Parts: sequence; structure tokens; C-alpha cells
Amino acid sequence: MIRNYIKIALRSLWKDRTFTALNIVGLTAAFGVAFLLCMYAFFELSYDKFHKNNGSIYQLYTNEQTSKGVASSEANPIPFAEALKEEVPGVEEITRYVTGGPLLTYNGNTFRFGTAWADPAFFEIFSFPIAEGDAVTPLSNKFSVVLSKKAATAIFGKEPALGKTISIQMNGEEVPVTVTAILEDIPAASSLNFAALLNFKNLPDGFYANNLDRWDAHNHPVYMKLAPGITPTQFEKATKDFSSVHFADEIKSAMRDGAQPNVDGNYRQIKLLPIADQSFVVSKDGVLSVNKTLQYIVLGIAFLILFIASVNFINMSLAKSAQRLREVGMRKTLGAGKAQLFFQFWGESILVFMLAVALGGILAFLALEPFQTLFNTKASFSSIANPLMILSAFFSVLVITLIAGGYPALLMSRLGTLQGLKGKLEVNGKNSLRNVLMVIQFSIAIILISGTLVLWQQLDFLKNKDLGFNKEQVISFPLNTKQEHSNVLQLLRNELATNPDILSVSASDNILGLGRDGANSTSVLGFDYKNREVSTNMLWVDYDYTETLDIELLKGRNFNRSYAADSLSVLINEAMVKELREENPIGLRFFLADSIQYSVIGVVKDFNFQELDKGVEPITFFMDGNAPMRYAYVKVAPTNLSQTYEAVKKVWNKIEPDTQFLGSFLDENIDRTLTKERTMTTMISSGSILAIILSCIGLFAISLLVVSQRRKEIGIRKVVGASVATITVLLAKDFLKLVGISFVIATPIAWYATSQWLQNYVYRIDLNIWIFVVAGLIALIIAVLTISFRTIQAALKNPVESLKTE
Repeated sequence: MIRNYIKIALRSLWKDRTFTALNIVGLTAAFGVAFLLCMYAFFELSYDKFHKNNGSIYQLYTNEQTSKGVASSEANPIPFAEALKEEVPGVEEITRYVTGGPLLTYNGNTFRFGTAWADPAFFEIFSFPIAEGDAVTPLSNKFSVVLSKKAATAIFGKEPALGKTISIQMNGEEVPVTVTAILEDIPAASSLNFAALLNFKNLPDGFYANNLDRWDAHNHPVYMKLAPGITPTQFEKATKDFSSVHFADEIKSAMRDGAQPNVDGNYRQIKLLPIADQSFVVSKDGVLSVNKTLQYIVLGIAFLILFIASVNFINMSLAKSAQRLREVGMRKTLGAGKAQLFFQFWGESILVFMLAVALGGILAFLALEPFQTLFNTKASFSSIANPLMILSAFFSVLVITLIAGGYPALLMSRLGTLQGLKGKLEVNGKNSLRNVLMVIQFSIAIILISGTLVLWQQLDFLKNKDLGFNKEQVISFPLNTKQEHSNVLQLLRNELATNPDILSVSASDNILGLGRDGANSTSVLGFDYKNREVSTNMLWVDYDYTETLDIELLKGRNFNRSYAADSLSVLINEAMVKELREENPIGLRFFLADSIQYSVIGVVKDFNFQELDKGVEPITFFMDGNAPMRYAYVKVAPTNLSQTYEAVKKVWNKIEPDTQFLGSFLDENIDRTLTKERTMTTMISSGSILAIILSCIGLFAISLLVVSQRRKEIGIRKVVGASVATITVLLAKDFLKLVGISFVIATPIAWYATSQWLQNYVYRIDLNIWIFVVAGLIALIIAVLTISFRTIQAALKNPVESLKTE
């Protein structure tokens, strides 16, 4: 019997091969894209879940009550971790962690890898697999280093790495460290990435040794493993006395400045962030929160694409079922029961779906590598090859095929045998289910088109926003060198001085945007000013910094080589002027935490030195010839940009032949900070295009059926004088009404969703109705073109051909 069902199903599908092909093409494309999108989303959501104890690993951060509201910080003082473990119950293991990029040297060769420093307990908390060496306490010695396989191969080649000694640049000297373990390459879904891991105590003195007893210098994250039986809420409450003791001065300053306590009456609250949420942390108005919007949007797009393709399948199955009435009548005459009819229709649906799933998997496999490159992801089939996903997919196919095959079978099983043989089916509601599904389908398409238009405009707005500095003509690159930074900078100036396309050279201790080295840091300093706490971002700069970046000077003067006292002078921005609450800050003096008095000599216009989801914060420029300048900035003439870039690269390779030149224009750095927005825009755009294509496939197929069913009516109307235009409008108007209804439903949903998303940005476009009108018009025009092809063809036919069969 089953063999007979399969044979009949194959014959039926072949007989209506046009509709079968449309169904298979639409479903294959939908499943292929859905597989890729689900891989991406589930891979992103799997970050840091490979650790065996991921359910009890947390990053600590602090919510501090200030006069301006709540401010979150992940940075902690050097003595914080050890004191917390000793004084607060619930800490099973704890480690400090900080990243950097010191130069590593072996046999005269210089290397730079992503490097981190951590305490010995690091490997008791995290499950990074160790391939060779000490698997328990590889960082027990201050002068030990753990390398990844890739780093070990790059340094030692095929030589054994364990026990070998390499040197790191520290405090102006080369410090020898011994390789105690080799890591397997770190999993792609890890938020902690490093090629070399050093003991935390081996950090430069300015970072570690000089701050051993300081609770006011916050400079690194802390991770801990929570003890069994202790909940995060219990632990957070238990830290109240700890904060009151060790941060008494900060709490006192906050109370003095008018800060209000939180709901629990605390001015400072230590919080726990699950390690699995670390990759999704965002800062909004200074407060940390977890945001997985992008991942859920991607999953939503995958679901909507599958839904649209399934709607096509259901609609075509319903429409085609009316053409099989005589078959049903004949089979009932020969004794077929309701169950047999049901399984026959359901079997055909399952055959189509199974074929589409298989072809979709092949399509996803073929497109996986380009997809990984386009979205810079390591997602693969392993991301979705889990029992829950497979069970969900099976259940979805079961439900869709039951609707597509079961509903028509249910309708036709109720037919009388004579009614079936006559080929007449009376259904109440005049295709109401089909119309509802088509409205939902086009509503989804219009929402996706609207989202795409808004995303495009917002991304374009951010890319072209005036940031307050010259991003088109300035090349930035890290000063990766064992030499003194000041010497290297002077060599750069000397070598580039003869090039007429080089306008100026400067440097600072931080980067604007995100450079090719992937590094970015923030230094924030708080100090007392007129009996209240003020805070500022800190930036150590070299001479000509504002001139090189075209940052506008509003008042006062710049740093000048003629003034020796400028090492105790500062430039501040407008936001810092507001922070100080001074109308004329020129000449103003204040003391910092090191009790050194600084004088304000100039005010610069506000500029965006952080990511564009943040407003402009206070910043202070310091000038100190002894401060390390980590990044160089070279302003070039607007002509011959590529040639000038190569000239700068050539000079760098002459000065530092052993280290890679990682230069890029500042507009490229800014563009790297918009990766999330660009990914979202590309994915939603792709989803919108596919949604429209799938909707049109369904609309085209339904229009074919409608024209076929109304061919006699078309012939009669032409005989009595109806024009081609009249017949085309007659056939198309019902479908266009559905598109109009979809627009009315979709517009408020799209408006609300996009306006909520835009709230995440300080700088954003203003929504207007025309964005959504354009989205509706796009859907309408595409629908008209899709329907018109077949309706005009039918209207142009000789009426004799339509009537002669009757």
C-alpha cells in the first residue's frame, strides 16, 4: 500500500511539475538560507559555553551611584580579587585578567601576538584545553608563559617548545620567561582570546607593582568561579560590607556630590555577569546590560523566510486540490476512505519537503565558505547539529505538511462521491485561508523591506557623520617596536619630512576607532575639584596632535615645544568644561590623584573618540615626553592617498623591518566599529530580497491557477467587448487589495520595531512616513509585475481558445 501511495504521489507531482518545481525551488532557497542564518545565530549564542563550569563562571562588575545616575565599570583595583576571596564567602576560585601586546623575542626574531596576563587560578576556572605541559598550574611561576599551538609553531617552528625560554619587553628591558604549557588552539566561540598567557605579577611596574595597595586605581577585569550552593543574588548581597570598607572614600564622595542610593540603600554594588553573556554586553547611558537582539533578529529572519516559503506551499496545495476533485470522487467510488485520502495528500507534501530539505542542506554547504567570509564568522553545521534543533525541524516539517496535505484532504473527504465526480467544491469563506496567509506573507516582506531601508539610512548616517576630526586623510598605526617610542617617532618625522604629501606627524597612547591590531582601551580618571568628584577620559598625546587630526581649538593655545611647563599643562574638550562647571576654564588649575597640579591651557571642540553608540564624554589631553606613545598618526595630502600610504609603509619597514606595518586610514578604523550594524543590515537586506522573491513565487503560482480557473469568464468578457486593460485589472485587483491590507498591517509594526532599535544610538536618523511608503510601493510594484505577466498573457488570448473546450 505504501508503495502504491508513493507511486501515485510521484505521478501527481510530475503531472503538475510547474507547481512542484516552484515549490521545491522556493523551499530549497528558504531552507538553505535558514540553515546558514541559524548556524550564525546559534554559533554566536554558544559563546563561552564550552567551559565545563560555564554555569558558575562570572565576570565581576560594579554599579556605582553617582550624582548623574548609575555608572557601571568592569575595571577593578589590583588588591580587589585577593581581598574578595578572603573576605566574602562564595568565591571558589578567582583570577585577574588583562590583555596587551608586548613584543616577544626568540633567537633575535621579534613576534607580536595577542597576549594576556592572568593569575594561576585561571586554568582552574576556565576549560582551555592544554595539549602539552603542566595541565594544572602552568602559571604557578611568575616567569612562566603558556603559548597556543599556533604561536608556538610561529616562534619555534618544528622544535619542541616546552621548557624553552623567550623574552618579553617589560619596563624597558627584556624579561626571560619559560614555556610551561602549550594550548590547543582556542575555540572560535570564546570571548577570551590570546596566543600567549603570562603570570599577572609579570605585568609592567606601572600597571602592577606601583598599584599593589591602591584601591583607587581601577585597571583590569576579574573573573570568578562561584562556590556550589551560593546563588549570584546571595553573593551580591554578601559584598555590601566589603564595598563599604574598601571603597569608603568613593562612597563618601558620592554622598557628598548628591548621589542617591539604589533600592537596597547601597551606593556601590558588586554584580555578577555570567560568562555566557559576556559577548553580548553593551553600555547604554553608562550602565551595562546584556543585548542579544542581533542574534534573535537573525533567528527571526530565518523563521520568517521559512514561514513565507511554507505559506506558498500551503496556498498552492490548497489551490491545486480543487483541480483533483474528480480523482477524489473516483477513488471514493472505488472504496477509498478518509484516512487513505489523508495519507495520500500528506505523503505528497512530505516528499516535496524532504527533497527541499536535502537540496537546502546542499545549498547551505556550497554557500558556507562565502557566508563565513562575508560575515566573518566560524559558524558551521556543528552549530545546529544538536538534538533540540533536529527535533524542532522535524516537528516544524510535520506541522506544515499536515496543514498542506491534511487540510485539503479534510475538505475533500467530506465531499459526496457524486459531487466529487462533477468536480464541484463549495467552500465557505471564498478562499479566506489563502487570503489570510498571503496577507501575512506580504506583511512580513514589507516589515523586512522597511527594516532594511531604516538600517541602510542609519548605517550611512553613522559612516558619514562629522566626528570632529579628519578621518579621510589621517593614517594611524601601532608603534610595535622594542625601541623607545619617542626615538621611533622622531625617526618617522625625519624620514617623512622630505615627502611633500606628508603634512604632519603625531602620536598618542590610544587609537581612534578600531585599528588593524584589534586593540582599543579606555583610561578614566576621577579626582576632587571644588569639593566634588569629577571624572575624565585621559589621553597622552605628542606635539601636533590636534593639528594632525584637524581637531578644532576653541579657546587658548595648543601644546608648544617652546614651553617647558607644558608637561604640566592640559587641553580639555567642551564636555570636560561642562563637567568642571566653569565658564572660562583657561588658566584653571587642579590636582590629580598623584598630587601634581595641572593647568588648563586650551579647549578643543567635542569630537567622537569612542564608539558611535556613545555620546561625547569629557576628555583631557596630557603632554609628557616620558609617556609611551603607542600609536602614530600621519596626516597626508588629499591627492595620491594610496601612493602616500605605501610611502609611509616603506618608511616604517625601514625603521622597524622585523615588525608588521598595521596602518589604516581613520575612516577604515571607524568602519570597523560598525561591524555589528553592517552585519545586521546585510542579513536583513538579504532576508528582505529572499522574502520578496518567495512571495512573488507564491503570487505567480496562485495567479496561474486563478487564470486557469477563470479562463471561460475571460473568454466571455472578451467576446462582449472587454479590453485587455479591463481584464488585467479584474484579475489583479483582488491580489492588490491583499497587498494594500498587508501595508496597513505592516507599517505600524515596522515603525515601532525600528524606532525601538534606533533608541540604542545616541546619534540616529529621524523616522518619517516616506520610508514605509517606499517599502509598501516596492512590494506593490513587484506584486503588480508578478501578476501582470500571466494576467496580460491571458487577456491577450483568443477567446475561442478559452471557450472551445466547453
